[in-house]
Amino acid sequence: MNERPIPEAALLDEDSVEMMRVWIANKGLHTSLKIGMYREAGNVQEEKAWGRILADAARHIANALEEGYSSNREESLELIRKAFNDQLSEPSTALKGSFVQRH
Repeated sequence: MNERPIPEAALLDEDSVEMMRVWIANKGLHTSLKIGMYREAGNVQEEKAWGRILADAARHIANALEEGYSSNREESLELIRKAFNDQLSEPSTALKGSFVQRH
């Protein structure tokens, strides 16, 4: 398995929380998500928090493409946005799996 390193900030913060992992395996996308943390805390709307997480991830990806591959950050972000919206409107693959709640 080819795992990504844990960010230093997460290692240094004893209150850090892993929210999402994503793998490509067996010719498909597989995820592990921490769903419900915001809803259970009651102070932030869960959907809004995940929208922010996904937007932050998109910006990190665009930044990495610019830094590592000389891509234009704004063009990359626009391509990510378009692909995201296209996949929400007309998914190219069906989702499989189930929600397993573990704390």
